[in-house]
Amino acid sequence: MKPYIDERRRTPKLRPLKAVKHMRALLADKEDTEQVFHIMDALNGNSSTRKLTAFVKTDSGKARMDARRELPEILDDHETLKALPEGTVGRAYVAFMEREGLSAAGLVEESEKWWDDQERFEDDLEFYGRRMRDTHDLLHVLTGYGRDQLGETSVLAFSHGHNGGFGNLFIAYIGAWELAKLAPRSAKVMSSIKEARFNGRNSLPLMHEDIVDLLREPLTQARQRMNIPEPVAYKAALKALHAEGYEGQLSAA
Repeated sequence: MKPYIDERRRTPKLRPLKAVKHMRALLADKEDTEQVFHIMDALNGNSSTRKLTAFVKTDSGKARMDARRELPEILDDHETLKALPEGTVGRAYVAFMEREGLSAAGLVEESEKWWDDQERFEDDLEFYGRRMRDTHDLLHVLTGYGRDQLGETSVLAFSHGHNGGFGNLFIAYIGAWELAKLAPRSAKVMSSIKEARFNGRNSLPLMHEDIVDLLREPLTQARQRMNIPEPVAYKAALKALHAEGYEGQLSAA
């Protein structure tokens, strides 16, 4: 099976200067999620097309493409997810999103700011990109990385193993390096990034999962099945940072 990619699409070009500009904006305001999409666009090149092509050749990837299930409405139906048994991925996801004041629709809104001046094509690559976007916060829950600066950079390093693209690593390493400049040596900030990259490469990719089934699965069982270990280096680094007055918070693990 070959993915349908609109022939009018242009091959993305690498634009490192644009990436640096938007990375500076992101570092100035870490809640400005729109900047992430600009950085990815500037640095990921054709990696999404390559990943999609490999994705549709797998049984699980083909099933996800055939189903064409859009995730924001499912993920934002908190009442349905709260009815799931305690300890499931869905219950952990709702707790995380409500604690952090987030919604899947909010992430869509941030990405739409980037899309304002972009030509759009309703093809397989468009759907694949939406799915990658919409599973980001679910990846936080599965990995145990929080929304503090180290947690965000670590989850991007982890997701590089699933989704590729130099943009993920660029944000991860620059963000962690900025934090490391202020952190005590005992925090070992970069160890969290290295561990996250390793764990991401050795785990099952979230993009292949049936998200509705995953939400019903016990979180501990899902982590074991997908080979997602406890983020030991991250937790150790965050503990050292907290001791120095850093205000990041651990997500529910």
